[in-house]
Amino acid sequence: MTGAETIAIPAALYVVGLDRHDSYMEKTALFAGDAVADSEVLRVVLNSVTARWRPSDVFRRRSYSDTFFRNKIDVGSSFPSGHMIAAISVATVVARRYRDHRWVPWVAYGLAGTIGFSRISLRAHFPSDVFLGAVLGYAIARYDVLQGH
Repeated sequence: MTGAETIAIPAALYVVGLDRHDSYMEKTALFAGDAVADSEVLRVVLNSVTARWRPSDVFRRRSYSDTFFRNKIDVGSSFPSGHMIAAISVATVVARRYRDHRWVPWVAYGLAGTIGFSRISLRAHFPSDVFLGAVLGYAIARYDVLQGH
């Protein structure tokens, strides 16, 4: 899942909400979009500060002892996973807003989990990158975007 697909989910929810005249779904889409935007701001800041190598870059260097704070940021930083922050933040918004539907939280978090697993298996992120991305994504959605809703 790319950044475009993460934005596509709230956009699709919004269009379906408009078509069905479902204001609850429209608000859910706006909350999900807000969560993605907030997560992107946090990702940019943390990636700039940590400047962590990606596992695929470390594999070529053959040294896992020092992966943080590299001197030059020539490719995207690995820590935390932006895909995971965005995926979990959208999943949390959808799961919390539609928690009365038994299958929605399972599907939402299940899809987000497959994104995290794929990021590790593709050597784009270390497990710690994905874990922190999930924690931050949940926190953004639950305690920032959905606070009081």
